[in-house]
Amino acid sequence: MKGYVNTHLGEVVIDSDVIAQYAGSIAVEIFGIVGMASVNVKDGLVRILKKDSLNHGIAVKIIDNKITLDFHVIVAYGVNISSVAENLIYNVRYKVEEFTGMHIDKINIYVEGVRVID
Repeated sequence: MKGYVNTHLGEVVIDSDVIAQYAGSIAVEIFGIVGMASVNVKDGLVRILKKDSLNHGIAVKIIDNKITLDFHVIVAYGVNISSVAENLIYNVRYKVEEFTGMHIDKINIYVEGVRVID
């Protein structure tokens, strides 16, 4: 799926992988987020993703030029999950809308695990 932004100079096409990579880079900067998670449905295993593959922990859907983001995250032990989620939603919504020029319809957050930070 691709997003479209019309300007006075023409049309800009944004691939969903670009949006996912950008949103993932924003998410890992949020306090309390240890990393993005990759879920293996077959085995039920969750593993933390490296920085170069953050977009695998995010699903992007673009319908009628509105973005829906699904984040699969691993949070730090001892943090307030609802505060981390609110912070993630606020930052991602603001920065992705500024970056793409498109409206974010919905952000879903799935906490896939908890890790102790050394």
